[in-house]
Amino acid sequence: MRTLLGICLGWLLLAAVPARANHSVVLTDATPRVDLSHHVVYYHDVVAGDSLQAAAHKLANNGFAPLPDDSAAFGFQKGAYWFQVSLLNRSQREQRWLLVQQYALSDHLDVYATYPDGTTRHWKGGDTLPFDQGRSIRYRHPNALIDLPRDQPVDVYVRVQSQSSMQVPLTLYTQSAFTEMSRDAQLGMGVYYGILLALFFYNMVLWLTLRDSSYFWYLLHISAFGLVLFTLNGLGFEYLWPGSPWLADKSVPLSICLAQIGMQQFTRTFLGLNERWQLGDRISLGIIAFYVLLGVAATQLPYSISTPIASASVFISISWVAMLGLVVVRRGYKPAIIFLLAWAMFLLGTGAFAAVAFGLLPKIFITEYGKEIGSALEMLLLSIGLGYRYSALRSENERIIRESRDQLEQKVSVRTSELSNALGQLADAHARLRESSQRDGLTGLHNRAYFREGFEGLLSQARNGRRLSLLMIDLDHFKQINDRYGHLVGDECLRWAAGVIGQTLRPHNALLARFGGEEFVVALPGTDLESAAGVAEELRTRLRAEPFRCQGQTIAVTASFGVHAVDTHIRGGVEAALQVADDALYRAKADGRDCVRTSDVLAA
Repeated sequence: MRTLLGICLGWLLLAAVPARANHSVVLTDATPRVDLSHHVVYYHDVVAGDSLQAAAHKLANNGFAPLPDDSAAFGFQKGAYWFQVSLLNRSQREQRWLLVQQYALSDHLDVYATYPDGTTRHWKGGDTLPFDQGRSIRYRHPNALIDLPRDQPVDVYVRVQSQSSMQVPLTLYTQSAFTEMSRDAQLGMGVYYGILLALFFYNMVLWLTLRDSSYFWYLLHISAFGLVLFTLNGLGFEYLWPGSPWLADKSVPLSICLAQIGMQQFTRTFLGLNERWQLGDRISLGIIAFYVLLGVAATQLPYSISTPIASASVFISISWVAMLGLVVVRRGYKPAIIFLLAWAMFLLGTGAFAAVAFGLLPKIFITEYGKEIGSALEMLLLSIGLGYRYSALRSENERIIRESRDQLEQKVSVRTSELSNALGQLADAHARLRESSQRDGLTGLHNRAYFREGFEGLLSQARNGRRLSLLMIDLDHFKQINDRYGHLVGDECLRWAAGVIGQTLRPHNALLARFGGEEFVVALPGTDLESAAGVAEELRTRLRAEPFRCQGQTIAVTASFGVHAVDTHIRGGVEAALQVADDALYRAKADGRDCVRTSDVLAA
């Protein structure tokens, strides 16, 4: 009887405690969604021993404090955290609101709603319970559907105790607003995992075709990192192991270890560390061994030990991968540059995720979803930029070797035929190599060496009475484009300008080449100085009229032109003609750029 009387008195005292010194959060029809980070107060129950009555008593005695910088991310902490907010519903349409903790990995979650009449409702949740228990709505994040009678203040207390990172961003939704939010979130995740799945099968085909071990390790990394995100977003608990709190507890450190093993092993094979930096290769093997041991130990260690170690080691692992790329780039392995560009997005996203877990960065959109954005870009870049080029080159080499071997085996008795075949293949390879050496790798135009050879032929024709003119073209202020928008946009601008110039010159039977940097050179057979100046003016007008567009940016591009009608009676050949055209080009630059100047004007 005494015990019952004590409990009743405790609840009466709780109902009599004022909610907060400040005002309640007023809910109206105009606020279907409320981020409670600006309104809740909290305190840290270090020993995790306080009851609801004790928490209410601390609130009444100013024991709660506002969230630091409105951030509910505290890193890995012992004990329990209590959060409190007062709600006043003045909505004409809604009486039931959904409270969502937008973090999926908390172990124990208790939500209490205390009403003016002294009654209290209690919801229990967290991933120590099966997924179907403790959630008002089947959703990847813990949630509670709270009745909020109109014009009646309701105190809501949230108690969280977890071995994982203490992240408690609380948001209140009407049911219709939650439906819209969850639909958009599921669509975004569906797109992300669709990209991941497509890249998985694409790289699996390459691996099965080429039997290159780097693709196997890349597949492992894609799968493991996808599992990491599936787990961190709560989808693993929702769809893969909803009835196993043990797997929900162990999946985070295990998937992190597996993803890091795949990343380190892929880095070793792609960069060829065994040949290019043996010390770095041994260190990478040591990191892989560490993650293997940590993964095995994580099945037995408490979550509060294994997960902080795994999360903290991510900083070291991704920093080491970046260092490997830089070292190998400095040793002259050019594909490592593409490797660094591709991994930069992933490293930033993963680093942001780990920083949020330790409370070093606030949990905002870019830090919460940076790992998805960064990993999607990284995997797409590596798959398309490296996988396609590498597999195409390897496939072509294997085809040539296979055909050569088959031909040699079939005609081994005829040495003359074998030699003829070999010479024919060598000639084909030489022709392909010659064609490749005559092209500019960025724009696809002919290079300077090819232009000189072609110009010599045109110059010979000009000595027989045919006219020949020369254009030198320089894109104006191109360095400013590189400095302002970056070199990748600058490269794309060069390709665009080359396309515009080539398309405009197509009717003129011109010889076009990239001379160097942002300069182009054009030979116009059968064209006198006046006609050549007209062609240059047409090019200038075309470039000015069609601005370059890239990544949502519109960039005006102009060019300066130097025009020269080649005099075949003057000695000096190609070099002399180029020098005169170049002098006319510099005259155009000196006259304010975006103009055409001829060698006649220069002579005047």
